[in-house]
Amino acid sequence: MKIAIFDVEPWECETFEPLKEEHEVVYEEGALDAEAAEKHGDAEIISPFIYSDFSREVLDRFANLKFIATRSTGVDHIDMDWCRENGVAVSNVPSYGANTVAEHVFALLLAISHNVVDAADRTRRGDFTQDGLQGFDPKGRTMGVIGTGDIGVHTARIARGFGMEVLAFDLKPREDVARDIGFVYLDMGDLLALSDVVSLHVPGNEDTRNLIDADAFGKMKHGAILINTARGIVVETGALLEALSSGKLRAAGLDVLPEEPVLREEAELLRSYFNREHHLDTLLADHILLSPQYSPNAAQGPV
Repeated sequence: MKIAIFDVEPWECETFEPLKEEHEVVYEEGALDAEAAEKHGDAEIISPFIYSDFSREVLDRFANLKFIATRSTGVDHIDMDWCRENGVAVSNVPSYGANTVAEHVFALLLAISHNVVDAADRTRRGDFTQDGLQGFDPKGRTMGVIGTGDIGVHTARIARGFGMEVLAFDLKPREDVARDIGFVYLDMGDLLALSDVVSLHVPGNEDTRNLIDADAFGKMKHGAILINTARGIVVETGALLEALSSGKLRAAGLDVLPEEPVLREEAELLRSYFNREHHLDTLLADHILLSPQYSPNAAQGPV
């Protein structure tokens, strides 16, 4: 049986080596795309990470595919309808990074609240002035957690440990968990209006695309902070830039961007100019958001 592993880092290969005793295993450092699918169209099992293209057009190139094992929690990069139609099983890693991602939320929040990036940059330049570096303590602030799966719940638990009040929104509330940790569910509008920090923990799909848009930013507190460790498409990029520029948001801590897979390879940025597969305005906005110097109105910019 042929197994094709995509998006693979060198350190991951050791994990798959035992499979070679009974199967043909091939590694591709690059993400799956149409060209790679043609090359490995005889594979019966494929294992990707989130950067691979599992659209219908690409999947149609696999004649013998039986199983997709994605090395991520989310499956939003996979055409699940195609898989159901063709009897292809799909597995994910449900507990992938639950504590790791939640802890990263607070790495981003503390970098913002204590102006760590600006302070470190000044220190490297030999500048020990403190003007404009006054931050705030998370203790006593309110965090709104949108999405209470494993990562969202762990985020809420850490927030309570910091002495923060926690509000949550989810289409399927976990009231027993809320009572145990000590947070309450509200509708999203109320959560946005009452939260000093909003942290996103929802999957990326058509239902959540641009979930945080201009209307959502309009409901938030002036000077609130947005943390996105979920998916880039959950936040409307233009609205985010406007919220940062106007001061509506004090800062944004971003672990993801809408066109992040393209930004991984600058060559793709040039290629996309010709084939128009990606939104150039969003790509440009992503480059702006990637810059730690982007700091409108003297506020801490994205981290």
